[in-house]
Amino acid sequence: MEGIASTIVIQVLHGLAYGMLLFLVASGLTLVFGMMSVLNLAHASFYMLGAYFSYQMLKWIGNFWIGLLICPILVAMLGILMERFLLRRVHAGGHVQEFVLTAGIAFVIMESVKWIWGTEPLPVPIPAVLSGSVMVMGSVYPVYRLFILFFSIGILGLMAYILLKTRLGITVRAAVSDRDMVSALGTNTPFVFMLVMGIGTWLAGVAGVIAGPFISTYPGMAGEILVDCFVVTVTGGLGSLMGAVLASFIIGQISSFGILLIPRFAIVFAFLLMAIVLIIKPSGLFGEKG
Repeated sequence: MEGIASTIVIQVLHGLAYGMLLFLVASGLTLVFGMMSVLNLAHASFYMLGAYFSYQMLKWIGNFWIGLLICPILVAMLGILMERFLLRRVHAGGHVQEFVLTAGIAFVIMESVKWIWGTEPLPVPIPAVLSGSVMVMGSVYPVYRLFILFFSIGILGLMAYILLKTRLGITVRAAVSDRDMVSALGTNTPFVFMLVMGIGTWLAGVAGVIAGPFISTYPGMAGEILVDCFVVTVTGGLGSLMGAVLASFIIGQISSFGILLIPRFAIVFAFLLMAIVLIIKPSGLFGEKG
């Protein structure tokens, strides 16, 4: 009985760690999708760039923490440049042009990564201070996974504070609900859009940096997480940070226990959850647009 309880606790922790990593990527996507109505297929590619930038930074200076500070900022700058000089030019053309453009950007990033770093997985060492293990319910559990969990919770708290307590957050939430009204009230919405894109890609970059030692760094990591990100975005509700949090938690647990119990069909459960939520509430768990 004790062994079963220990297994359940470990799988819950696995699910929480992956769920919070997924949240970091999906929260940026859901804010951009909800506020700008942009179907950004390149979003997960910025997550991948964060991982590769961190790998390169480690090769150059050998310090994970400096990479965690600098690499997401570099990724955010690329996201801002993409919004300012590419997305803004096609935004008036509608979703089809945005879809084609972001798909093309994702392809360019993918091929650039293969050209620069190759196609083989690149192992990223775990920082020495986080390389140990702790005992959880009689089982050994990696400290680094706990770091991912608690670090992501810290980012969640920061995002909640920005969105709920600052002027920028109020503007973003208002723009998600009614962009035209916010523009009519004199807000520089193009600048806010650009800033939100920067924050969203910064979050993806942070996720990429901490994911490197967790799952290794390889060209397919963007495609693997992109599907789960869209499931989180749709299930949680467009523009809803709380929806992204809850959907990420649920999908993390579904993935963890699904792989343990029914590995062959584990990938289906997230789509099944999304289908059930959309049947009951088409706008998502916390979405207001329906």
